[in-house]
Amino acid sequence: MSPKQNGMLFVATDIELEDEADFNQWYDLEHVEERARIPGFISSARYEAVEGGPKYLGLYRTQSLDAFTTPAYKAAFGNQTSWSIANLDRMRNPRRRVCAVETAAGKGSGSWLTVLPVSTAQDAQSLGEQIAALGEVLADQPGFVHAYLLTPDATLSTPLPREDRTGVVLTPLFIIETSDEAAHLATLALAQSHLPALFAQPVHYVLKWKLFSVELN
Repeated sequence: MSPKQNGMLFVATDIELEDEADFNQWYDLEHVEERARIPGFISSARYEAVEGGPKYLGLYRTQSLDAFTTPAYKAAFGNQTSWSIANLDRMRNPRRRVCAVETAAGKGSGSWLTVLPVSTAQDAQSLGEQIAALGEVLADQPGFVHAYLLTPDATLSTPLPREDRTGVVLTPLFIIETSDEAAHLATLALAQSHLPALFAQPVHYVLKWKLFSVELN
């Protein structure tokens, strides 16, 4: 793996209606900034589903996968605040994946984000080639912003407290970011027609907010 290859922490979860207010306060007032302050982290972003689920998604980009092995990250992960412990226990259907960011096309962040799980077992080289070719096609579409493949690291992707991994295979996730809903629908249709047998049911998110580590004092 190239040392310049970014890492990404992908955390998706549902939450009971009665817990949503505190859950969102915790994320917005504590958790996003707490993670963005860890050395090696580039940004923390929150998304909310408009179709499919889990309802909430957090994406945390890092300089490399090494950010998840540092003493600072281990301390933050192993010594959660009482507020964090309460809300981690409230998560329903959670999914935590620590991933390498691969085969990127475009740059920046879009307001619409589509998660396309890879549904079939693929040779890594073959998958990379297919995704790279798809990225070139998507890059020509109006409103396209960014697309990339997230490849989970099985060792680093330790489960959340309520996460049931029974029979779960940590498959790659293809992410498409666009500037608006029309571009989101068009690029999704193009991806599905270009590689019709590759992807499982998509989940569609809109950006709630994003924090870059360089913005913090």
